[in-house]
Amino acid sequence: MARPRSIAAARQRLTLARRALRSWSPKQFAIAGFVAAGFAAVVGVGTVLIPNPWFAREIDTVWWNYPVWVLTAIGVGLLSATYVRQPAATAASGGSAEIPQAERRSSRMGIAGGVLTWFAVGCPVCNKIALIALGYSGAITWFAPLQPVLAGAALVLTAVALVWRLSGQVACPVRATTPVPSSDTQMELSR
Repeated sequence: MARPRSIAAARQRLTLARRALRSWSPKQFAIAGFVAAGFAAVVGVGTVLIPNPWFAREIDTVWWNYPVWVLTAIGVGLLSATYVRQPAATAASGGSAEIPQAERRSSRMGIAGGVLTWFAVGCPVCNKIALIALGYSGAITWFAPLQPVLAGAALVLTAVALVWRLSGQVACPVRATTPVPSSDTQMELSR
């Protein structure tokens, strides 16, 4: 059973993410569309979800390959567009080059989601890593049944990274700091 506090926090993050999407510029939506199309093309051609003369697939696709492919492409596109800085945001940040820890974590999660999508929707015996590690029969016996799990993990990682990034665009958490009294205040208190 989930704790009520974590459910409330998740709802708040989703609300903030929706608010961030509503505040996006047309430039951000255009970039999201271009990146999603590019990601879909690279993964689709490489895994032969899009038939092409360059690659072949020995095991046919299954019904869930296409929704996972499309949804992850949309998520990756939207996630990439969160890195487009608005002119007002750049001026407000002072052009700082330091990357916050939460931003690095969401970047890693988004990259992991994209890589897992590749493995999830690809042909299990065409995957050279699975083929070398498990052999042909091992890839079919062990790796193919694992692919839906990889697909779910890819979707979850991409979605969580996207919600974190979007909610951070609207409301960044600020650490509570304890004010340190100045030396003048300390002298007055000691009297």
